[in-house]
Amino acid sequence: MRRPRLDIGPGGVIFLLANVSPRSEPSRKRVVAFVDGQNLFYAAKDAFGCTWPNYRFPDLAEAVSTAKGWDLVETRFYTGIPDEQRSKRLYDFWTRRLLVMRNRGVTVYSRRLVYRDKPVKLPDGRLDVVKKGEEKGIDVRIAIDVVRLGFQAAYDVALLFSRDQDLSELCQEIRNIARDQSRWIKIASAYPWSEIRPDVRGIRNSDWIPIDRATYDACADSEEHRPTKG
Repeated sequence: MRRPRLDIGPGGVIFLLANVSPRSEPSRKRVVAFVDGQNLFYAAKDAFGCTWPNYRFPDLAEAVSTAKGWDLVETRFYTGIPDEQRSKRLYDFWTRRLLVMRNRGVTVYSRRLVYRDKPVKLPDGRLDVVKKGEEKGIDVRIAIDVVRLGFQAAYDVALLFSRDQDLSELCQEIRNIARDQSRWIKIASAYPWSEIRPDVRGIRNSDWIPIDRATYDACADSEEHRPTKG
């Protein structure tokens, strides 16, 4: 017996194309937001010229959800943080910031950056080697949680604040969940967007939700909250 074929409809909605009908689209759409903190920062830097992670959560997730008429039920934030011995300034910044998020009900997942030797070219043309911090495992953790909560039917919309194309494979797993549970699911990718970078796109096979400057700025901290110098 052939299994029913699955496809993605407009807006990243996942549905069945054979004789098995999924649950109808719910009038109240429960949203869980999954935020890749570093990916969002670099997207805001590209689009708006932001020089530090000045976004506020869950405010930005709430703004995007409300604009779509969705009901935000949980926000989950994922980021790598610097080693305290290598950058106490940034370590202290992220420690404070993550504490504020936790106090506001955000589920936080953080991992220490992994430092590797990277060649750099000096102004005089010579090459040098420096230690550079890299995130490891953040996208994997996000994917695990999206699938886990999907199996638990914890959301109708998985809202990813990320442009990481590695997460495009996640859509296949969500299709499997939609098939097995015969239910309506949307997966969306929200990201800062401006006319200076009109070619920027969201995660493949998801619903793309560009965030304009006005929406972003309404959910941004003032300069007094930026990392201290030194």
